[in-house]
Amino acid sequence: MRRLFAGLPAEVAVLSAVAVAVAVGFGVVAPSIPVFARDFGVGEAAAGAVVSAFALTRLAFALAGGRLVDALGERLVLAVGIAIVAVSSALAGLSQSYLQLVLLRGVGGVGSAMFTVSAMALLLRVTPRELRGRATGVYQGGFILGGVTGPAFGGPLTQWSIRAPFFVYAATLAVAGAIAMAFLAHSRVDEQEAGDAEAPQRTSLAEALRSRGYVTALCASLGSGWVAFGIRSSLIPLFVVEALHAGAGWTGAGFAVSSAAQALLLLPAGRLTDSGGRRFTLSTGLAVATASSVVLVVCGSTWVFLVAMALMGAGFALISPASGAVVGDIVRGRGGTVVAAFQMASDVGAISGPVIAGWLAQEVSYPAAFAAGAVVLALCTALAVTMPETRAAGSAARPAAPADR
Repeated sequence: MRRLFAGLPAEVAVLSAVAVAVAVGFGVVAPSIPVFARDFGVGEAAAGAVVSAFALTRLAFALAGGRLVDALGERLVLAVGIAIVAVSSALAGLSQSYLQLVLLRGVGGVGSAMFTVSAMALLLRVTPRELRGRATGVYQGGFILGGVTGPAFGGPLTQWSIRAPFFVYAATLAVAGAIAMAFLAHSRVDEQEAGDAEAPQRTSLAEALRSRGYVTALCASLGSGWVAFGIRSSLIPLFVVEALHAGAGWTGAGFAVSSAAQALLLLPAGRLTDSGGRRFTLSTGLAVATASSVVLVVCGSTWVFLVAMALMGAGFALISPASGAVVGDIVRGRGGTVVAAFQMASDVGAISGPVIAGWLAQEVSYPAAFAAGAVVLALCTALAVTMPETRAAGSAARPAAPADR
């Protein structure tokens, strides 16, 4: 464990622990949400709306959360965001009507936006430029570890009590909040030259959008969200059964292969981002992810399907630390709104991807839906190949200053 975090700022280990706690709780509660909604006598569409309420409010509040980070600091916004999700989740478990459940999940989305933006902004600001890829990989690994562990407990817990997962989620969030408050109290971030009496410069969103690297990172974030949710989460389960005529177990096998490839390559991808550069790692990851969608277009057997899923996981492993590091390279000072827009791009892809890909699969064919994802990722790849390198050779960390002063 010490080797994993060796050389990284202490905040990276703390934020990774927070990520594990949050992801475990979400993995526990996620399977029960639509089932719980159905208990109020609503249909499948209304049950799905409970899930959408969280995503939509998270998207709508992301920029506001970024402005709060710029004004109040990452640590305070992170703690308040986690507290909002924890309280709203516990209250959701006590819901007596469908409307209460929808509203409380919507409130949870607000807190989620505050947490994710502030955590990523702090991670990028506290980590020296030459370590950002590795730090981002470790942090994202915390979410993957929690995301894999949570559902293993969520299924059995849901069978015991449909409301219990909400309280478990609230408890894991309380743990995450306690970790953040206890170990980030004296967090130090790298803002400007030591002894600078003036307020640190901050990169505005308008300024960031003039950077080719940042625009490429936004595109990569949108494309990843599109494919991860529009294809992997939404279409793959149906594709396996209806097109490949295979059992549902193959869906689980595909997800397992994809998650394993992503988990195994995430840390090496972070190191590659720092040593080989952002452009090379990001363009390679996007090319591999594009290839996975192309393989799905021509897929006619379960073994080819597993190859496509492995490529998808490998591509995401490369994209995640590289795109995050690019954003960190662009930002000066507290980059709340810049990080928020980066997160929003992923959420836009995650919301629009399932709708568009689902429509194409229904009205045209599964290959057409997969081809659309390949086109999106190919465009992102073209941007990445031609973007300027954002990691300055031989750059050193700027002197640190106390956070949230």
